[in-house]
Amino acid sequence: MGSDHYFTAAPASPENLRTIRVTLAGRELELTTAGGVFSPDRLDAGTSVLLANMPPVPPGGNLLDLGSGWGPITLSMALAAPHAKVWAVDVNERALDLVRRNAASLGLTNVNASLPEDVPADVTFRTIRSNPPIRVGKNVLHDLLEKWVPRLDERSDAWLVVQRNLGADSLQRWIGSTFHPGFTVYRTATSKGYRVLKVRKHGSPPTEPITIA
Repeated sequence: MGSDHYFTAAPASPENLRTIRVTLAGRELELTTAGGVFSPDRLDAGTSVLLANMPPVPPGGNLLDLGSGWGPITLSMALAAPHAKVWAVDVNERALDLVRRNAASLGLTNVNASLPEDVPADVTFRTIRSNPPIRVGKNVLHDLLEKWVPRLDERSDAWLVVQRNLGADSLQRWIGSTFHPGFTVYRTATSKGYRVLKVRKHGSPPTEPITIA
C-alpha cells in the first residue's frame, strides 16, 4: 500500500479490485474490495465480533456506519432494515466508491455513502455501528466520536468494537467521562481480543452516576 493508509482520503496505490465471499445478515455474498482500504481481503475480526454481538438494527430512520471501509456494517444494516436510510461515512473516497458498488450489486437503494462533511448537520441517527479507526491516533479518534456520538437520537445507542490491546478499556473510560451526563457506556461483550462497547444516549440526563462495567 506504500504510504497509503485506510484513512487516506484519496489513495494513490493501485486499486487492484478483487472479489471476496462473506456472510452478512445471514446471506452468503460476493462483494468487491480493493487495495488502499481497510481489510480488503476478508471480513476483519473486529467487525465480525461487532456483527455477532450487536442487537437488531432499528427498522427505519437514519442509521450510521462510522468509518465504513468497503461496507460490511453498512450492507448488513441495509439488508436487515430495507426501510431505513443507512449512512456510510468515511474519509476514504475509494472505500465509499466500493460501498456504492456493493450496494448496487445487491440492489440496495437505502445506502448513502458520504464524506463526513457531506452529511447534513440536522441529520440524527437511531443507531451508530462502528469499527472505529483506532490507528488514526487518540486525538483524531476522540474528535471523531465527539462529533458523531451526540448526533444519536434520544434513547438510542452507539455500538463500537475496539481491540483490547489498542486501548478499548481506556477509550471506554474516556467516553464515560466525556459524555456524562446524558449518556451511559457499558462493555457488552469480549471476544477474540475485542471489546464491544454500548453507548446509550438518554432522553434526559440519568439520575444515577454513569456506569462503566
